[in-house]
Amino acid sequence: MNREKASQIAHAHHPIKAPLDDGSVRRLLGHALPRGDERVLDLGCGTGEWLLRALEAGPGVRADGVDISADALDHARRAATDRGVQERLDVHLGKAEDFAPGRTFDVVLSVGAAHAFGGLLPTLAAARAHLAPGGRVVIGDGFWDRPPSPEAVEMLGDFADLATTMDLVAEAGWTPVHGHVSSRGELDDYEWACWGTLADWALDHPDDPDSADALALAGIRRTEWLRTYRDTWGFLTLVLRRTVD
Repeated sequence: MNREKASQIAHAHHPIKAPLDDGSVRRLLGHALPRGDERVLDLGCGTGEWLLRALEAGPGVRADGVDISADALDHARRAATDRGVQERLDVHLGKAEDFAPGRTFDVVLSVGAAHAFGGLLPTLAAARAHLAPGGRVVIGDGFWDRPPSPEAVEMLGDFADLATTMDLVAEAGWTPVHGHVSSRGELDDYEWACWGTLADWALDHPDDPDSADALALAGIRRTEWLRTYRDTWGFLTLVLRRTVD
């Protein structure tokens, strides 16, 4: 099954593509947008849900998003029109690491997209290149809450523990001004939403050529979560400022 199609279906009931509930997203954006008139960039915006919520939260906010998926950006445009914020949103098709807008931004977002840059610290370096003096970065990535199995590391990546992750962020020249560690409920709700929604779609569309693959994929991902990383993996979202601009 096409990976992008599977992701779009799986996230239909959880448009924030990370284990964060609506209240957590709202609080993180509140810390990221203290004035309400910031210019915001999302590196790897997908369907633009973070940007749409930022635009709704601040009537003076303007937003740009960049992503490699034309379908996701089309979805973002339609959603912006439906929510009445289309005049303040610009989306750009291309690789986030190649984006060269010719201006800086008050807030740079990258939540759940660190793999596109090769990890947390390269993502922060990419965000720094777009950040205005005094600006803020909102970044979300995984960490190991408990020592992982070799299978979990192979599956998800070589993350650090929470304390070491924070040390690395500080050593790279960043100071956290807010942060959120996803709760067990948020982590579980995200997995149930993704793989339950994908399975539900497969059962509702038995004649679709992707139905069997979707049902199998939902079962595989659910089993991987429950047996390989549920008890060890966590997710951290930070609002950061440069320690020295």
